Amino acid sequence: MRSYDYVIVGSGIAGLYAALMAREHGSVLVLTKGGVDESNTKYAQGGIAAAVGPDDSPGLHLEDTLEAGAGLVDPEAASILTSEAADRIADLVRFGVPFDSVDGEVALGREAAHSRSRIIHAGGDSTGFHIEVTLSEVARHSSVTIMEHSQALDVVAEDGIAKGIVALDARTNVTQEFACRHLILATGGCGQLYRVSTNPPVATADGVALAYRSGAEVMDMEFIQFHPTALRLPGVPVFLISEAVRGEGALLLNAEGERFMPGYDDRAELAPRDIVARAIVTEMTRTASDSVYLDVTHLPPERTAARFPQIMNYCRRYGLDITRDRIPVSPAAHYMMGGVRTNAWGETNIANLYACGETACTGVHGANRLASNSLLETVVFAKRVIERTLAAAPAPTSPVLDAVKLPDSLSGQHHAGIYRPEGDAMPRIGAPARALPFAESPLSLATLQALMWEKAGIVRDGAGLAEAALTLSMWQRSAPAPSDRPSHELSNLLIAGRLVAEAALIRQESRGAHYRTDFPNTSDAWRRHTTFRRDA
Repeated sequence: MRSYDYVIVGSGIAGLYAALMAREHGSVLVLTKGGVDESNTKYAQGGIAAAVGPDDSPGLHLEDTLEAGAGLVDPEAASILTSEAADRIADLVRFGVPFDSVDGEVALGREAAHSRSRIIHAGGDSTGFHIEVTLSEVARHSSVTIMEHSQALDVVAEDGIAKGIVALDARTNVTQEFACRHLILATGGCGQLYRVSTNPPVATADGVALAYRSGAEVMDMEFIQFHPTALRLPGVPVFLISEAVRGEGALLLNAEGERFMPGYDDRAELAPRDIVARAIVTEMTRTASDSVYLDVTHLPPERTAARFPQIMNYCRRYGLDITRDRIPVSPAAHYMMGGVRTNAWGETNIANLYACGETACTGVHGANRLASNSLLETVVFAKRVIERTLAAAPAPTSPVLDAVKLPDSLSGQHHAGIYRPEGDAMPRIGAPARALPFAESPLSLATLQALMWEKAGIVRDGAGLAEAALTLSMWQRSAPAPSDRPSHELSNLLIAGRLVAEAALIRQESRGAHYRTDFPNTSDAWRRHTTFRRDA
């Protein structure tokens, strides 16, 4: 068994940045189940937020972050995020990320729910690609050891302390074990839970499942952000149309050619993502259409071409000239606000186990992530994880939590809900639906995605969530033991799906990205988090 000072699971911006920070302090192994540059980072178009403009400040960025998070943002974590942003951007510049500039000054764009232009891009709408390629190249030519096609299976822990990781070579199906002093999960999100997603195939909630199985706490999984505008063309793969397009002045029109967002929110097209996504769903339903339209035809063509070359080229490939034609769009699953519960240093309730990036829940996003805070979060908290490993601090102790067993019909043998109230009352969970048509279908990735899209998607209700939770439990109990990468990924998605459905069922209100038709209002009594931990 080989031993390293640091084992990092995942090779997106969070994992690679952490590896490049850690290499100065010990041996580093990066495990990635695909190629080193295959991650959500690579597909991030919008950019990275930082208050570096002359009319901006970390305080204003903090205010926007708190507002977007709908009452659940951790103020300390968000203050760290916004105050350390400029320094982390400087780190990326030193690594060689080619951020866009105008007349020698960094170019700043505007996105929804930001009060200032503070979005930094690289290659127009190719920011994630440039960051990923730059960091992976630096890592490849450094002392960092990278093992591709290595699927992490289980955390090795003794007496509540993480000691290593078991991994599967996806090409040979041979398992290996690696010991380490510090284990960092940076595996990204859970987009493959849903039938329509902007995420690549690798986004299968691996870090959440790994952490949960090891006894780590998982928080706020009911908050899944659906991006309002993904390209909707028959037979064409889902492709993100960046929020920055609306930031540049694009308008949303329904199937009848009417601009509709001013009727839903005073901020119109620049309203938070959850509001825009639900408005689009409403308009699609009202007009019996499978899409709405994003219109940039009124903008100067040369400006559109310079600002969005990737989007323009992709659409042109399928016969769409966005300088002349309206872009058909509809919402798609995009980002996981919840994840492995950490403190402001990336520590979990298991000693020596850390999480950063989308797989972590630091509290900076609350119930609805502010656009372009995601790439920023990865570097800010990956840096803090490495700093914490050098501090020789005692292992964190988990606060006392009020444990509430979920009904047997929902929780089964797999986990108990750990509810972390700020009050002293636990709302009762409604009875699961009797008719379970999805449960009659054999488990597959497609049936799982269809269930989550229909029952735990953009708009939810108690009956549908109960059906989803019970169906997922039945599938989980009957599923054979995983034996290869696809079956391990499906197993991980089942765990994540149950966490999403059961957390959404527990939260009897609507807040941010979580919207229930049977509880359409936001309740002060639910200004709290939902946390799950596996029953020992």
